[in-house]
Amino acid sequence: MILFWHRRDRRTTDNRGLAAAVDADEGPIVPVYVFDPAVTEQMGERKRAFVERTVDALRQRYRERGGELVVRTGPAADVLTALSDEYDVDRLVSNDCTDAARQAQTDAVEAALEIPLKSHVDSVLVDPASLEPSYPTYSQFAADWETHTNAPPVPEPTPDALADVTDTESIPTTATDIELPAAGYDAASGRLESFCASGITHYRETRDDLERAVTEPTQAVSRLSPYLAVGAIGIREVWERVMDILKTVDGAERRNVEKYADELTWREHNYHLLSYTPTLETENYDDPPNEIAWRNDADEFAAWKRGETGYPLVDAGMCQLEREGYIHNRPRQVVASFLTKHLLIDWRRGAAHFRDRLLDHDPAVNAGNWQWIASTGTDSVDVRIFDPVAQLAKYDADATFVREYVPELESVPAEQIVEWPTLSSERRQALAPDYPAPIVDRNGAYERAQRVFERALGKRD
Repeated sequence: MILFWHRRDRRTTDNRGLAAAVDADEGPIVPVYVFDPAVTEQMGERKRAFVERTVDALRQRYRERGGELVVRTGPAADVLTALSDEYDVDRLVSNDCTDAARQAQTDAVEAALEIPLKSHVDSVLVDPASLEPSYPTYSQFAADWETHTNAPPVPEPTPDALADVTDTESIPTTATDIELPAAGYDAASGRLESFCASGITHYRETRDDLERAVTEPTQAVSRLSPYLAVGAIGIREVWERVMDILKTVDGAERRNVEKYADELTWREHNYHLLSYTPTLETENYDDPPNEIAWRNDADEFAAWKRGETGYPLVDAGMCQLEREGYIHNRPRQVVASFLTKHLLIDWRRGAAHFRDRLLDHDPAVNAGNWQWIASTGTDSVDVRIFDPVAQLAKYDADATFVREYVPELESVPAEQIVEWPTLSSERRQALAPDYPAPIVDRNGAYERAQRVFERALGKRD
């Protein structure tokens, strides 16, 4: 008998480890999910609640197929040791995890078990071990990554592969302050199909359109990130669906689909970084020769978290985070740049806040993207700074996105919202007395960031 340990792979379809356990033909499969405090306590309550609902959907899927998901709470090493004895298991099978908390969990399980643990690569299209350990930039990674063959989706186990067991252990239910999307594979698959039917062929044109982000939030972008983050759908299934569409389109539609595929490749890049750099979540990937002079002002950090910086696009992004547990990609980049550059607050503080509040938090993606924005990652630009005023003018000129999330500015003319940080204090007070003044000077903060990072890089005295 084989014990299959579901970890971040909370699905039966396109699950490489689960399929490999079936192919081993060493007896029926007993699937198990462990709510290990060492891992769950690293999640924000929103992500934890969504994980719990996804596990519940996974259990229902097993029951529909005549099987059962055994659920336990406690240290994984203790739980899996006990279950291996209870079911007289010959082997434990799972999928690899690269984040620090789960790596420590794996080590503890291997030390405790008397049976072998076999892990499979499931969360990426190309095994990082088949690539070079590092690449200077994303472009160089992508060029090499594209030369490797992507693994196809794997089938769901048939009912006769599952052990005849029962389990009545309840699944935890964490209270959350936001409305969660429907959980599980069916919801994830439906989200993918909806986007492929009417969104992907104009993705490149709409992905940064912040008005569309309000009026058509699940067509301008895929909104698949929460499902990928909890493993409700396999990356191979997503990639195959995208490639199938790519074969049928040309011209502008082809460029749009290719852009979406490129975003999935960015995800692969971040997983590669974490796979080879276990400290990615806590240490600079590309440490400058001199220390970065972070200011880490507590009041400014608190204002950023509340969405009260006086920069409308920054505040709209942070208010979307609080309301939905999600931030659209364009303002997500802007709020991160504002924190690390205009406020000079250490990227690790921003990454930790995202971990606590994002529904789609993913250790590799979160760390990789924050480091790219903070100029400590793999960006080809030495010091990249997003100007929040210019970004608003370019991507939300009518202030539709800002007004949706910052009601204090609802009646302010769009052009005044765009120029808010440059208006006189008297003008701002007259237009929106309840909305805060900018907490830093636009030009002064920009120039200060340039100086600080150039000094860290040894390019300025």
